[in-house]
Amino acid sequence: MTTTNLKRVLVASDLDRTLIYSPSALALSMPDEYAPRLLCVEVNEARPLSFMTETAAGLVQRLAVAAEFVPATTRTRKQYRRINLPGPIPRFAICANGGHILVKGHTDHDWNAEMRRRLADGSVPLAEVREHLTRTADPAWLRKERVAEDLFVYLVVERGLISEAWVKEFSGWADERGWTVSLQGRKIYAVPKPLTKSAALEEVVRRTGADHVLAAGDSLLDADLLMAAHAGWRPGHGELADSGWAAPHVEPLAVAGVAAGEEMLRRMLAVAEA
Repeated sequence: MTTTNLKRVLVASDLDRTLIYSPSALALSMPDEYAPRLLCVEVNEARPLSFMTETAAGLVQRLAVAAEFVPATTRTRKQYRRINLPGPIPRFAICANGGHILVKGHTDHDWNAEMRRRLADGSVPLAEVREHLTRTADPAWLRKERVAEDLFVYLVVERGLISEAWVKEFSGWADERGWTVSLQGRKIYAVPKPLTKSAALEEVVRRTGADHVLAAGDSLLDADLLMAAHAGWRPGHGELADSGWAAPHVEPLAVAGVAAGEEMLRRMLAVAEA
């Protein structure tokens, strides 16, 4: 057994636009005949929705053997359960940006209660944020408003029409009230600051006894997850790449799209198997 394998390695990874990709996010820039074979890993209302390369699918299965693999997503539990990743169901999964921990697929209600106590102490209520959005969002670019798990809110928008000035103004307003705003593709998330993937990750690390944590993510809501890891990776697309976000232990990749998901898995697996 090698030195690294003596460590208890945990891999916490974001899903959307990190490991799995919608058709619009694949970024297949090569000629069609050279495009990678893709595996559908999510179906919604009988339509294929999310994909990874077949090579990435094999890497996920190997990673689940070499380390404690923990999906860490902003998706609700219902949205997460639509995803059918290769390999066994992860023992732990982080949903709702840390608001829920699933243990062997089942909700840990004690953890959710703990997070709700933290939210009550650290940010204004969800109702106040929704009221502000109702007053200020422009129907010209707003397509949908959704509340996720009674924890946070997100908007589906027409990206080409939305005002950058509005996003900046809303971000400042939210920041003063203990909330974070993240613009990801066609969605704008407003999330209470205490509601973080890293808070849930800390709890999972405690339960597993892991002493070496790897992480991957692409958005502002993944920054705390990456900062909580010993080593991390971010793709060449997304909020973190666009803003130039960096940390000494986080490796920025130049590659973007579904190929980036495959490359991040390859690098995480190399560490886990070393």
